[in-house]
Amino acid sequence: MAPPKQRTARVSRNPELIRGIGKYSRSKVYHKRGLWAIKAKNGGVLPRHEPKAKAAAPAEKAPKFYPADDVKKPRLNKHKPKPTKLRASITPGTVLILLAGHFKGKRVVFLKQLPSGLLLVTGPFKINGVPLRRVNQAYVIGTSTKVDVSAVNVDKFDDKYFTKDAKKKNKKGEGEFFEAEKEEKNVLPQEKKDDQKTVDSALLQAIQSVPDLKTYLGARFSLKSGQKPHELLF
Repeated sequence: MAPPKQRTARVSRNPELIRGIGKYSRSKVYHKRGLWAIKAKNGGVLPRHEPKAKAAAPAEKAPKFYPADDVKKPRLNKHKPKPTKLRASITPGTVLILLAGHFKGKRVVFLKQLPSGLLLVTGPFKINGVPLRRVNQAYVIGTSTKVDVSAVNVDKFDDKYFTKDAKKKNKKGEGEFFEAEKEEKNVLPQEKKDDQKTVDSALLQAIQSVPDLKTYLGARFSLKSGQKPHELLF
């Protein structure tokens, strides 16, 4: 490694005799600096550099006061989620066992996978009371039993079909609140009732053609004492 260079002290062309008084006069320094040669080269005038262009003024004037709290800016999410991979054991028509939710332990028929990755299933409703609904494949068990769903048309159903309209909440008194609660009940639209009947009618024909399948779908799944889930064959 090369040794560091030693800095030499800067020597002035006009050393001071005492503070504020130089050794040479102004004209002498003028000649020592060679300014006369620069003037002669530029027609007797010292060259001047053009001033730098000023930065453009901002279009909007900065506010005089700033907010006391930090203003949160939304982060740009550039991550594109990959489509959920469907389990190899789950195919259209597979009978699934629900493990969570209101219909826990019920057996349902898998119809198709929605764009969100959720599974579209139905009981059918006439057999075990499970309507058309979406479930996560993490909370189902796939069985070896299958139903022919080739006659069931499910092109109409997507994630938007199951979304609910957001209702504005108004502040009401105690009496008005209970009266409104009685009036506003979750009434299923007639269109969705007709869709359920259309899907069930095509599905029931396929179920009735298989012996004991209707009874199997209507029975609730449960474990008895001593049974181990990982040793069962579904």
